[in-house]
Amino acid sequence: MLEDYSQHPQLAKIRIVLIETSHPGNIGAVARAMKNMGLSQLVLVNPKEFPSQVASARASSASDLLDQATVVESLDDALVGTTLVVGASARLRKVAWPQLSVRETASLTLQTTLNSEVALVFGREDSGLSNAEMDKCHYLAHIPTNPHYSSLNLSAAVQIFAYECLMASPIKAGDNVNAEVLSKNVVAQTRQGYVHDLASSDQLEGFYTHLHQALQDIKFLDPQKNARFMRRMRRIFNRTQLDIKEVDILRGILTAAQRQANPQTHAQALSSPAEDNTDKE
Repeated sequence: MLEDYSQHPQLAKIRIVLIETSHPGNIGAVARAMKNMGLSQLVLVNPKEFPSQVASARASSASDLLDQATVVESLDDALVGTTLVVGASARLRKVAWPQLSVRETASLTLQTTLNSEVALVFGREDSGLSNAEMDKCHYLAHIPTNPHYSSLNLSAAVQIFAYECLMASPIKAGDNVNAEVLSKNVVAQTRQGYVHDLASSDQLEGFYTHLHQALQDIKFLDPQKNARFMRRMRRIFNRTQLDIKEVDILRGILTAAQRQANPQTHAQALSSPAEDNTDKE
C-alpha cells in the first residue's frame, strides 16, 4: 500500500483545472481537498489573486500543491496534452452535452489515465463554465443536489470528484480490481477498433478550427446564421473520442474539399514556403 496516494501513476495524471477563481481561499481549500484524495496536479486559469497568504492558510498542510500549481492565461493552455476533458457544471444547458455522473466520470478518468492525462474543469464561483468553455469538454458532469438549495462550494465540488476518483483507483477499488485488470479491459476494447493514441485536446482544437474554416470555404456554413452549429459538431466528434490517425484522415478530407472549392487559393498555399504539413502523413 502506498504511503502517499499522490505517487500512484494514474492519480498523478488527473489535472484539476480552476477557471478565474475569484476568492483565493477557495484555491487553498481545493488544494487541501485534492491532497486528501491523492491528487496533485492543480492548474489555475487567470485566478483573481494568486499567490496569496489566504490561499496558503486555507490549504493548511497542502501548501506544497499551491507551490507546484501551474498558472495559465487560457483554458486551451490548461488542457494541452490531455485526451479527456470533463466539465463540472451546476446547471444544464440549452444545447445538451453528453453527460456523466460523478461516479461514471471517475471510472472513465481512471481508465483514460492508464495511457494519458485527464482534466476535470471547474468554473467560476458565481457563474460556472461558459458555453464556449464547455465546448472544450468531452462531457458534462453534474452533481445532484437538493433542488431547494443546490449551491455547492467550489472545494466541496472538487472534493466529491476527487473522492470518487480515489475510490475508482486500484488503491481503493475492491474485488481484486487493479491497474493490470483495468489495462487488460481497455486493451480489449481498443482492439475492437483503432489502436492509435487518442487525439489530445490541442490536436482536436486544431481540427475544429480547420473544420470551421472548411465549412465556410465550401459555402456550407454561414457563421452569422449558425451560431450553435459548431457546438453541435463538437458534440458529435467528442462522443467518438477521435484518435490521432482519425484526426489526420478528417483533416485530409477537409483540405481536399477546400482545394476543390477554391483551387487557385489552395494551389498558392501549397507553394508557400510556410506550408502547413498538419494533414500529411
